[in-house]
Amino acid sequence: MTQDMTLLDSVEHRDLRVRAPAGPLPYFVPVVAAEFAAAAAACPVLLTKDAETGRFYAGAMLGFEPGESLVELRAGEGFWPLHVERQGFFIAGDSIAIDPSDSRFTPHEGEALFAEDGAPAPALRGIQQTLAQLHHGVEATQAFVDALLAHKLLEPINVTLRFDDGTSLDLAGLYTVSLDALHELDDAAVLTLFRAGHLQLAYAVAGSLRQITVLAARRNRRLAA
Repeated sequence: MTQDMTLLDSVEHRDLRVRAPAGPLPYFVPVVAAEFAAAAAACPVLLTKDAETGRFYAGAMLGFEPGESLVELRAGEGFWPLHVERQGFFIAGDSIAIDPSDSRFTPHEGEALFAEDGAPAPALRGIQQTLAQLHHGVEATQAFVDALLAHKLLEPINVTLRFDDGTSLDLAGLYTVSLDALHELDDAAVLTLFRAGHLQLAYAVAGSLRQITVLAARRNRRLAA
């Protein structure tokens, strides 16, 4: 836990309230395996390497560059990233920590975090569920990534986008599932992936690649507006 975080306490924070996540969405937001199907219906699901650890993680591409969002998302409607829903809240061992400086927190607006008796209010129970999903989801997603690496199923995407205003963009450092490599696996490997739930995830990731052209078309429409 960093110095900016503080443990959530029913006494110290009894009057604290929380608003809906605010601000622009990240253009590449981390997702866990349980989110792949919903995310793939809305945007590309790709893998990239963490700059510090070098380990792969999965993310939903909502735009092509920082500050750009080409996917309209709303809480409670279709795909809504757990990473966005947890904004301002963090797991700290068996407790929850918050970033008090986050714009979500206010003493006057939004939903109460604690009931009068100090028990978690519905808003906090929802956050607890979100954090639990993320905690378990990270483990499940890492197992999926490990399986992809073990079977040599990851391949870098090689995409150059050209837009109507004359600009172009190379998508670098991003990976997807190779359908060619997947189809070359023997039956035993395919069965292992299927039983682990990884085969379905692999096809969701590979199939979502077509969403890149959808996002590019949306950017062109914005440029023409």
